[in-house]
Amino acid sequence: MAVDLAWELVPAGLWKIAAPLIPPFQPRQQGGGTAPAADRKVFTAVVYLLTSGCAWRYLPPMFGTSPATAHRRFTTWTKAGLWRRLHRAVMDELGARGELDWTSAIIDAASVRAKRGSLTGPNPVDRGKKGSKLHALSEAQGIPLAVAVSGANVHDSQAFKPLLLGLPAIRSRRGPRRWRPVKVRADKAYFSAGHLARLRSRRLIPRIARPGIESGERLGRHRWKIERSIAWLFGYRRLAVRYKRKGSHILAFLGLAAALTCYKKLAKLTT
Repeated sequence: MAVDLAWELVPAGLWKIAAPLIPPFQPRQQGGGTAPAADRKVFTAVVYLLTSGCAWRYLPPMFGTSPATAHRRFTTWTKAGLWRRLHRAVMDELGARGELDWTSAIIDAASVRAKRGSLTGPNPVDRGKKGSKLHALSEAQGIPLAVAVSGANVHDSQAFKPLLLGLPAIRSRRGPRRWRPVKVRADKAYFSAGHLARLRSRRLIPRIARPGIESGERLGRHRWKIERSIAWLFGYRRLAVRYKRKGSHILAFLGLAAALTCYKKLAKLTT
């Protein structure tokens, strides 16, 4: 049962991509301590925590690593940027197969309840209760390409520039790496003269609804794709309610969720 669950959480194809990216284990300078847990066991435990929403202290022993060890390695991997590099590696595989639709990019955000920690703020749509906001940029079909976290009181438009700058150069089936979509779609919350000028200076076609002039119906034909993408991310229960104190950790879990979402698309191509 435990072996089947581990292989379901981290199949061979995903581990083949992740294994070369994991930093080598660094023993303590003073020596001693226990033998290090296998990287795959720790990685599987982290995926289980993200998927189930389980607290670190309740990590089942069937994964072959203690909660303290798993948390310590997760922190080390987060500082090394593992989750961002894993997300990019999976996107590279999709791009090399020509499975990313660059005709447009879509941007949106959603709020989550936060119990504590950094990157939080009073949520204006939840009676001022503390919360965080998860931002996502996807390609035309809803595959997440870039993600970010902010306080719930941060306006959506403030994540517009960081998301675009965070869009990596991804492999393509032919030619050089690609990072630029043809169009950028967003709702009225993202409209500003500065954003329009920035897009045009980078040769991107803006498709942002103008407040008081254009209705959201035309964008609605495309917006459901990014809403579906955000729903995919919230399907990982660790992201449904934020308990982590450190903003870097919730961003790490969000990056891992984006990588797993992209891998599910990749896995369908190989079955």
